[in-house]
Amino acid sequence: MLPRENLASIFRENTSRESGKDVILSNITAVRTLAEMLKTSLGPRGLDKMMVSSTNDITITNDGATIVKDLEVQHPAARIVVETAKVQDSEVGDGTTTAVVLSGFLLDEAGKLLDQNIHPTTIIEGFKKALDKALAISKEIAIKINPEDRNYLREVAYTTLSSKFFSEGEELDKIIDLSIDAVLSVMDKVGDEYVIDLSNIKMVKKRGESVEDTELIKGFVLDKEVAHEGMPRRIDEAKIAVIDFPLEVQKTEISSKLSLTSPEQIKAALDEQAKYLRGIVDKIAATGANVVICQKGMDDIAQYFLAKKKIMGIKNVSRSDLEKIAKTTGATIISSEMDLDSSALGYAKVVEERTVGKDKAIFIEGVKNAKVVTILIRGATDIAMDEVERSLNDVLNSVRNVIIYPYVVAGGGAFEEELAMRLRKETLPGKEQLALEAYANALEEIAVTLAETAGLDPTEALVNLRTMHAKGLDKSGVDVMQGKLVEDMTKIKVVDSLKVKEQVLKGATEAATAILKIDDLIAAAPAKQQPQQQEGGYPGMSGMPGM
Repeated sequence: MLPRENLASIFRENTSRESGKDVILSNITAVRTLAEMLKTSLGPRGLDKMMVSSTNDITITNDGATIVKDLEVQHPAARIVVETAKVQDSEVGDGTTTAVVLSGFLLDEAGKLLDQNIHPTTIIEGFKKALDKALAISKEIAIKINPEDRNYLREVAYTTLSSKFFSEGEELDKIIDLSIDAVLSVMDKVGDEYVIDLSNIKMVKKRGESVEDTELIKGFVLDKEVAHEGMPRRIDEAKIAVIDFPLEVQKTEISSKLSLTSPEQIKAALDEQAKYLRGIVDKIAATGANVVICQKGMDDIAQYFLAKKKIMGIKNVSRSDLEKIAKTTGATIISSEMDLDSSALGYAKVVEERTVGKDKAIFIEGVKNAKVVTILIRGATDIAMDEVERSLNDVLNSVRNVIIYPYVVAGGGAFEEELAMRLRKETLPGKEQLALEAYANALEEIAVTLAETAGLDPTEALVNLRTMHAKGLDKSGVDVMQGKLVEDMTKIKVVDSLKVKEQVLKGATEAATAILKIDDLIAAAPAKQQPQQQEGGYPGMSGMPGM
């Protein structure tokens, strides 16, 4: 067998290789750095991060999902945790910051065990078994609720939004009620199960007014305006033709030339185009349609003919919006003028162009499928509206999670502290017990972090929390807003979705164990960049005549 140092001969030139415990510790350091950065964003008193892109676009947020998406993380181990956060966001839409931070805490504890010469495999097995026990215990800790009880939905929404952009008072209450109404509007009940498709909730941002003026529209808002000045701005009892073919003369696939030698020939050609477009408009009108929503373009002549017939036209609508409008109004998307038929039309009580701030938008209300709603977001700046959109996305997911999986747990670190205390009472064989205790320590760090952001002494807060939970006060946690410990977090309406917490535990544990399994890092040499072509020719040729 070749000595270890001779193995480098099998790699490409300039390939670097690290192995053994040093690699694991290097990976742990990278993830801890990422977790430390996000840790200060955890909880209601969490701080924001300002990120400036290469094009000088500014994003200010404390939303973990947005932060890890916008950060161009290069370290391979840290990128594993970033992917974990993205999965957390796609699965449950909340808890991304907690998932990243817990991954860092777990690896920090694993690093201490490695210093005691505990083998990584032992730590991995201990963490996996600790996760299984934690998931079983979490269901025992959780409170089963009635998903149709609006009070519980408000508490979950409040906890989610307390760390977001919104302040206390009427503004927060309005956004909570709006979010719950939006989710309930798109909810279906099939037997004993609830089905909620959040893609039926559209968000449209319009600058102006303030966040308090954000409203819920029972229908669809299209960020477009009427195509022609002569068209009506409001249609009552609208019959809507949703088409994905252009209302214009299409170019042929084969290039050709048309030679015109007199003004009469030019007029004849234009008349022929107008005749063709008039024929299509006549067919649309014959179906009874008084609104045309088109995915593609509309020729000026087609717009003129539609206006003459008092038909509202909207052009260049995105495919996703076109499909949602068809679903909302009960229309069938028409792909060819040959398919124009009254049976394909959709219906809305009102289709109207309205001025919102300095912009215009098309409001489609009183639709057949009332399971589609739009949240019209207002704000003074684009940055504020973007943050409102991210916050709404989190709270909509939180409310949906509780309705689908009707279990909640006490917030403010109470769940993690109770879980840690119960895990320490469990036993595992051999040195895996040390990994179990390390897992419990990592969970406790969540409560410690919340205490820090609340301005409490972290060590004193941890000791007091342990004492309270040892006395059987299993819902005691940190009231971050008031900066004190509370015996029952549910009494101050701070609760979290169990579904989110379970996904945090799974994602963070999987990320930590995946990183602990890596004992070799082989980095290929960077690809050689091709010399850039200079202005006027290739390198070395600029001085040649004619170059």
